[in-house]
Amino acid sequence: MKTYVVTGGAGFIGSHVTEALLKQGHKVIIIDHMNDFYDPAVKEKNLQEIKALSQKIGSEGQLLFKKADIRDEVQLQAIFAGADIAAIIHLAAYAGVRPSIENPKLYYDVNVMGTLNVLETARKNGVKKVVFASSSSVYGNTKTVPFKESDFVDRPISPYAATKKSGELLCHTYHHLHQMDIACLRFFTVYGPRQRPDLAIHKFTKKISAGEKIPFFGDGSTKRDYTYIEDIVDGVTKALQWVEAGEGRFEVFNLGESATISLSQMVETIERAVGKTALLERLPNQPGDVKLTNAAIDKAKTMLGYQPKTEFAAGIEKFVAWFKKNKQ
Repeated sequence: MKTYVVTGGAGFIGSHVTEALLKQGHKVIIIDHMNDFYDPAVKEKNLQEIKALSQKIGSEGQLLFKKADIRDEVQLQAIFAGADIAAIIHLAAYAGVRPSIENPKLYYDVNVMGTLNVLETARKNGVKKVVFASSSSVYGNTKTVPFKESDFVDRPISPYAATKKSGELLCHTYHHLHQMDIACLRFFTVYGPRQRPDLAIHKFTKKISAGEKIPFFGDGSTKRDYTYIEDIVDGVTKALQWVEAGEGRFEVFNLGESATISLSQMVETIERAVGKTALLERLPNQPGDVKLTNAAIDKAKTMLGYQPKTEFAAGIEKFVAWFKKNKQ
């Protein structure tokens, strides 16, 4: 049994990663601020489900929740001191392109300074293994398709994207200076059970189910590489194995499905799963939104053994079933 820290562990991706680690027999320390970026009750429910799982599999003593802000070095040090932490999965961040344009200072403070605090606390406590959650947003409106980890990514088009690129650079700096093994994972539009209520698939499912209009930006031709949560968790746990297996390792990996779905296709797929026709509120394209995301995943397949399995329509069926069961 090893001890892992999962920052943002009560959130969408973090809660699933935490459950996967518990199922593997490990101890998990969740660090989450439980802020009001979206309804904290959603995270509280995630925590309750994690606790229920830990009881079911007999690992109650292997789950520890710490309400803490990654911007607070004192809080982080108190958690890390003497904990014998094997690795950190750093998922905590303020997410989203549009809100980052409205509040760029907050995004910088949490996503950049918070990441610096996590890395520095790790260094001080001898933790040399880190998995960092980056984003496909760093690619901006690159013309190269599919997006490769070697592509030029120094032209972000939102504060959120800039903070994620900054996080990658900080990770490389700590790898170089302090011999930390780090994998930076560029997630491509993750969806599935527990998805944040502000994200498009969750929001659209809720509004279509209720017969309400959905915000439909542009002509519907923008495309995303949607990645099902189970595939993301598989990629995260394999990246964790990769950093633990080596010395002096640093790499950036795309985690996506390597397939694109247009906004129009996404709405049509949700309509079929819900059994209702969407009412569209047509709106102009938003500043900071990219036109296309499409992951090249050859590197992750080769080096991590990453192999996404969930086609979009099947993933939406699973999400809608979860949505209906949980009366979101």
